[in-house]
Amino acid sequence: LGLIQKRLAGLADFRFLSRVFLMEKRTVLVTGANRGIGKAIVAGLGKMDGYKVLLGSRDVQKGAEARTGMEGDIQVVALDLSHREVLTRQVEAILSEHGPIDVLVNNGAVLREGNVLEVAGTDFEVSLRTNLIACFDLIKMLSPGMSENGYGRIVNISSGWGSFSEGLGGPVSYSVSKAALNALTINASRALPSCVKVNSMCPGWVRTDMGGANAERSPEEGADTAIWLATLPGDGPSGRFFRDRKPIDW
Repeated sequence: LGLIQKRLAGLADFRFLSRVFLMEKRTVLVTGANRGIGKAIVAGLGKMDGYKVLLGSRDVQKGAEARTGMEGDIQVVALDLSHREVLTRQVEAILSEHGPIDVLVNNGAVLREGNVLEVAGTDFEVSLRTNLIACFDLIKMLSPGMSENGYGRIVNISSGWGSFSEGLGGPVSYSVSKAALNALTINASRALPSCVKVNSMCPGWVRTDMGGANAERSPEEGADTAIWLATLPGDGPSGRFFRDRKPIDW
């Protein structure tokens, strides 16, 4: 068994070095990227050398409009987080056209108002499906390729509202789904090899459709830590929760 593990590790190293020497670009998939923080993440990574960025959007026309004016190798792909079967087919199509994904940014999310007594059960289910289960599905589908190629970065866009240390504030659907996403981050970081870095981050209160016009931060400021985590070096952290590039408590 030890010999087999060494040979598999050697194969992953070989594939990794081959891609480096051939100057192949890292392929990044960002979900919910036609607006807000996701759009800013795509724009930021697009300006960096060595990355092909896939702008994931449920509506490809809105994705194409968001892509307008951006620099770099950025391509729009259809990605619907709300339907498991549809998402699976879309990921299969993405892999067929673009090859393995090196970096996954789980950004897409919905916000449904109300506490546990107020929120509709269907809204709670939609929140879990989009904010958590879709992230789980994408990690399950894409991380094997990362492990095989000896390189991967997974960034889960979470929130202080999903932090036990900060009181799990905010609407119940959002808070619970983001707390569970943080738990998924820890679990995935332990299950995947060290070459695949898995982290959560809180962007802060950002001026988006979700955050509102009075929020403190621009989308670009909210995207900064996500871009940093998406491009971590080999000795970078994994299984941690960050805000402003600094670790915070769960």
